[in-house]
Amino acid sequence: MKLRVERDQFADAVTNAARAIPNRPSVPVLAGVMLRADGDGVTVSAYNYDVSHEGHARGTVQDPGAALVSGRLLAALVKALPNKPVELASVGAHLELVCGSARFTLPTMPVEDYPTLPALPDTIGTVDTAAFVAAINRATIAASRDDTIPVMTGVRVEFRAGTVALLATDRYRLAVVECPFNATDPNLSVDLLIPASVLAETAKTWTGGSIEVSAAAGGDGLVGFADGRRKTTSRLLDGTNYPPVRSLFPADDMVKATAIIPAGDLAQVVKRVALVAERTTPVLLTFTPGDTTLVVEAGGAEEARASEAMPISSYSGTEALTVGFNPQYLIDGLANLDTAHAHIGFVDAFKPAVIASADSDGQPDPTHRYLIMPIRVSR
Repeated sequence: MKLRVERDQFADAVTNAARAIPNRPSVPVLAGVMLRADGDGVTVSAYNYDVSHEGHARGTVQDPGAALVSGRLLAALVKALPNKPVELASVGAHLELVCGSARFTLPTMPVEDYPTLPALPDTIGTVDTAAFVAAINRATIAASRDDTIPVMTGVRVEFRAGTVALLATDRYRLAVVECPFNATDPNLSVDLLIPASVLAETAKTWTGGSIEVSAAAGGDGLVGFADGRRKTTSRLLDGTNYPPVRSLFPADDMVKATAIIPAGDLAQVVKRVALVAERTTPVLLTFTPGDTTLVVEAGGAEEARASEAMPISSYSGTEALTVGFNPQYLIDGLANLDTAHAHIGFVDAFKPAVIASADSDGQPDPTHRYLIMPIRVSR
């Protein structure tokens, strides 16, 4: 193998592929990234039997071939290279990398021992990159990190003709986000449970254009994403017992009070007030009828307390309301809104509240809803 590639494209391909390298590989070859030089450049890939990442860097190939080298080492090297073309050449059991006056010799592993990457399933449609990345960021914050309940660590992604919906919950909060989807089949109905960590990590690599989505018929086995130079596949989680989370949202006639609040200001106030609170201590939000002032309070150990009043746009309740929330969950819900103001709907102090972006008329955005469970408090 011998070729010459541009540094930036090669670094991007290596960094992207290295995301699939496990922290503790079950076999030595899984610590590697595969370099295959052919045609108009080099394809860089990695696979851990659950997730595969593949990227391509254009270049001039003098001698086609393949090499398997340590992924973490190569990723560290390409980040430190000068901004000059990169020359790669297989020499015996080593790979030589030259960039400007920098020269590295890396040991290689047997190419034939590396597992074959799974092929992308059939394409089911495309989605705008920016919209899909935003939806992923909004949904994945609500997914569980508890691996003992695998179904909660995934994002349920529902593909329909015209729309894709992402649902995630850790049992204490729930995010439902929708964005347009260009389906290949006007009768498309595919539901997938994709690991939230895979979605979140992969979304970091996408820029501009659109994402091509691939899935097997019936949503079994694999999901695939491609954005031109990069491809990703992931095994799906078993979503058979995923809870009917949409039913948790209160009906419109159940909502007794709404508040329109500057989202960024509330997040900053919560951060300050929560400094005195212990990890499991809620922040309290107190609303008063006819008053456009919100009081945020928290108490901690050794009688430490904090409170701060802030102006809000409106509160529609006819009765005073004091409700407690996990401060980080509340901040997460406010962090990814489309607008400067949040619309928060309340049933009462003990039922879930729903956060959404508020438009110029104070109406909530139905395509992005974040439900948060309150913490019961006694005063």
